[in-house]
Amino acid sequence: MIYRVAECFASINGESSRAGELAYFIRFVGCNLNCSYCDTAWAIPQDAPCVEMTSEEIMDKISESGIKNVTLTGGEPLIQKDINPLIERIASGGFRVELETNGAVAIEETAMLRKEKNLQDKITFTLDYKCPSSGMEEAMVMENYDHLTSWDSVKFVVGNREDLEKAREVIREMNLLDRNIPVYISPVFGSIHPETIVEYMKQYKMNDVHLQLQLHKFIWDPDKRGV
Repeated sequence: MIYRVAECFASINGESSRAGELAYFIRFVGCNLNCSYCDTAWAIPQDAPCVEMTSEEIMDKISESGIKNVTLTGGEPLIQKDINPLIERIASGGFRVELETNGAVAIEETAMLRKEKNLQDKITFTLDYKCPSSGMEEAMVMENYDHLTSWDSVKFVVGNREDLEKAREVIREMNLLDRNIPVYISPVFGSIHPETIVEYMKQYKMNDVHLQLQLHKFIWDPDKRGV
C-alpha cells in the first residue's frame, strides 16, 4: 500500500490530551474541507507536494524516531485510501496513535477496528467540531459522537462569540462531559484573545472544559512547517 505523505517530523503535540508531549507526526495530503482559518492549506489539494511511502517506510520512520506517540494528521488522515491497515499496524507495534480528524468523515470503521483488535488505549480520536466561522459546519458528521470514548477528545476552534455559543451547545447536546470525554477550546490564532474565552467559560461555569493554546505557535514562528 502506498500513502501520500506531505511531511514527517518529530515535535511536541501542540493540542489535545497529550499536549506538550513528544510526538512523531505523519501529515498526509488531501482534505475534504477548506476551513477559513486553516493553517495547513498547502496540504489540502490532492496534488500537493508529497512523497509516496509504503507502510514499511512509514513504520521505519516511526521506529527510528524513538518516540511512542504518533499523530496522523493532514489534510485529513481518514480520507486516505487503506488508512485503517496502517493505523492497526502502528498501534499493534506498541505505539499510541492519535488521529486528528476534522469531524466531516465517518469514524465508525476505525472505531470498530480498535474495539475488535482491543486497541482502545492505542488508537484515539481528536475530533474537531467546525464552528460557524470555519465555514464548514454543515459538513459535520454528528453520528461520530456515538463512537467516542473517554480515550478520545473533542476540539472546538473558535474565532468569535458565535463559535463559543455553538461549542457550548454541542458540548451539552452530545453530553460530552457526563460521558467523560475531554473537551478542548482553542482560539483561532490571531482572531480571538484567549482571555475572551476564559471570561466566557467563567460566565457559563464551563467546568471540566479545557482552554488550550496551540503550543507550537508560541514556541516557533506560527507559519513554520515541520514543528
